[in-house]
Amino acid sequence: METTPNGMTTLSGVMEVLKERGIDHELRLLEDGRLEDQDSGRIFSCEGMKIIRTYRFEGDSNPSDSAVLYLLENADGFIGYIINAYGAYDDYEGDLFNNMIRSLPVEEREF
Repeated sequence: METTPNGMTTLSGVMEVLKERGIDHELRLLEDGRLEDQDSGRIFSCEGMKIIRTYRFEGDSNPSDSAVLYLLENADGFIGYIINAYGAYDDYEGDLFNNMIRSLPVEEREF
């Protein structure tokens, strides 16, 4: 798991670099276990999705600043990202998010 690309140290910095590279589709996990592109409303099944990059951010002074950004790609080549805080500040209730992430194959590559 990489902390940040190109020496970037903040979530906003990484997101800006990804946007410059054409990766700007934020995904949200729905209660039914599917993913929704927040811009277009397009819905994706988690089947066929894989994690292609993971970035971890840890707050120096505030645990609520801790988050993980996952780049996900589906079989059609669509790439989006999903962000989740971790620990007590998790963005999703229950085990839905963790179960979804654990079910996805990982094929890490550079961006």
